[in-house]
Amino acid sequence: MVISRLSTDARQRRSSEMRAFLRSRRARVTPADVGMPAGEGRRTPGLRREEVAVLAGVGVSWYTWLEQGRDINVSADVLDAIARVLRLEPAEREHLYLLAGLNPPQAAPSEGRVPDAVRRLLEGWLPRPAYVIDRHWNILAVNRAAEIVFQCTAYDHNCLVSFFTNARYRAAVVDWHDTARAMIGLFRTDAARYPDDPEFDRLAADMCAASPAFAEIWAELPVGGTTHGTKALEIPGLGTLTFEATTLPLPELPGHRLSLHTPAPGTGTEALLERLVVVSDPGSAGTAA
Repeated sequence: MVISRLSTDARQRRSSEMRAFLRSRRARVTPADVGMPAGEGRRTPGLRREEVAVLAGVGVSWYTWLEQGRDINVSADVLDAIARVLRLEPAEREHLYLLAGLNPPQAAPSEGRVPDAVRRLLEGWLPRPAYVIDRHWNILAVNRAAEIVFQCTAYDHNCLVSFFTNARYRAAVVDWHDTARAMIGLFRTDAARYPDDPEFDRLAADMCAASPAFAEIWAELPVGGTTHGTKALEIPGLGTLTFEATTLPLPELPGHRLSLHTPAPGTGTEALLERLVVVSDPGSAGTAA
């Protein structure tokens, strides 16, 4: 898909970047890297333009025009061929797409484990809640504060399922219906990003069967969601906890998201949260017997 038209100055900057980018990447790939004889008398570091063109299966003139940053028609298949010849990393391939005026392809969903550095971030966020979910909203990592505040149990494997099927969420979440609609809108948007993933349809069908509330809102076709929002929960015996929630993508784990919760200013949540986490900590002296 072609991205939106740019101003003349923007096109000139992009053309200049394309020239510098492709030349630098071509210079770092040697003939030996692609199984070609080096020959004698080479003055060009790395591959020549015509060598890149031949290996990528495109015309020499066309590749020359691309490297010069001219305004020419390009396709995803050709860019992928050039990316393979130049041995571009995923981030470099995405950069090439953007410079050529195309939207980069959707990164493949990650099945990798949550990195230790991210787990340390979750623990460092204490006493504030934080967790990581995958593209299907499965809970992959959660800190102690999130377990306590959101009343997570061993049966809570998926945020969407727990929210709509556990009565404690209905009782705890302030403005439950508005939050439910926002969640379904975000889930529908997520599903649109992965049209070849049948798990979204399966999960939506299961949720419609299990939760009349989900089925009713799903039928209204809400779409969208934000990376920032407010969550409020009523904790029995404590009061209302109000959080500013921020959701961040994890580029090294495509499809995964990190959700961080910060006590909303002026709500008294920070003091209540510290009290709740300390009292609920199994290792705390204040833990009930």
